[in-house]
Amino acid sequence: MEGPGQAAEVAEESLMMFVKAKVLHLVRAQPSPSPPPLRLWNAARSGSVLSGSTGRSHWSSIARPISGGAVGRLRRVERQCCSRSRPGRAALCVWQLRRQARQRREYLQRRAQEEQLRRQEEKKQKLRQALDENRLLPTELRREALALQKELELDTPGLDGTGSQDDEYRWAGLEPPRVMVTTSREPSSRLRLFAKELCLLLPGAWRMNRGRAELGALVGACQAAGVSDLLVVHETRGSPDGLLLCHLPHGPTAHFTLSGVVLRQEVGGLGGAPLAAPHLLLLHLDSPLGRRVGTILKHLFPVPRPDSRRVVTFANQDDVILVRNHIYKRRGRTVELEEVGPRFQLHPYLIRLGTLEQGDAADVEWRWHPYTATAPKRRLLSTT
Repeated sequence: MEGPGQAAEVAEESLMMFVKAKVLHLVRAQPSPSPPPLRLWNAARSGSVLSGSTGRSHWSSIARPISGGAVGRLRRVERQCCSRSRPGRAALCVWQLRRQARQRREYLQRRAQEEQLRRQEEKKQKLRQALDENRLLPTELRREALALQKELELDTPGLDGTGSQDDEYRWAGLEPPRVMVTTSREPSSRLRLFAKELCLLLPGAWRMNRGRAELGALVGACQAAGVSDLLVVHETRGSPDGLLLCHLPHGPTAHFTLSGVVLRQEVGGLGGAPLAAPHLLLLHLDSPLGRRVGTILKHLFPVPRPDSRRVVTFANQDDVILVRNHIYKRRGRTVELEEVGPRFQLHPYLIRLGTLEQGDAADVEWRWHPYTATAPKRRLLSTT
């Protein structure tokens, strides 16, 4: 019988074979060099392998730390703007707060309307299925069956509306994402090094020293700086074990359990870290929840150039997402893969529709429960 170590080696070898096959297919499908034609990148994000062209972000590619004092300076500037001695700036500050509140109300209203439309579509689907199978109508649909049937006659098949999940990333492709990485308070040296390597994994990401800043001040500083995503890494006794991913300005916020962290220096024999935007491979993330998690993760990366030699893989294995970072070289008709790190595993357990500072006040979209790991519901991120 195979032990746990041998089983892990077999799984790693199968993952490498899959990545090599996908990279070989990508290399063969690459067109001849041409000027970059794409400016809007949302169309390229529909597939599991993202390829396109992009200009260089005005954010630096090097992971430079931002001092935690920036949060304090921002709060002092806000207090000065809202002081009574400066009525013009106070009016500007009030106008900004009103605009943020108005945008939040519009977003919540739009999401409520889309939720109502989704429930209406589910009722139509049940009615259509009952009519096709020539069986009794469900009890909850008998009162409004005639009205639903009239709407079915007017519906156009094949058209699907955009949900609130898509609305959160509607403008995500207009410019490269701006990612900020920070840690919990009083981080260990290993956690600081892992945060730095996360900035190497995410092109154009910045690292901010946490200091004593609270979550509300962090989110406010990131919103003022135009940050699109905020990553907070946690640890237990010097070992990274948690990752919070907050999409700004309205959410969602995904909570992951972090395990199996292997840093670049622990891999050994590596050169400089590749800073090019990578191609993305999403493996076995085909269930509704898996597609949702894949959407949250893939929008951390800009669309790569077609000739990029870097590949980042998110492979689902028993509801655990394996994250691998490779570079490849062409050798005739084959390719050679080299892992450049870091490597780690993500296990999602909570998705909220609000931002990080809202906490329990935000609506819960999905939560992992202890009894969801039973046999009929074991695979949550994939359908196979």
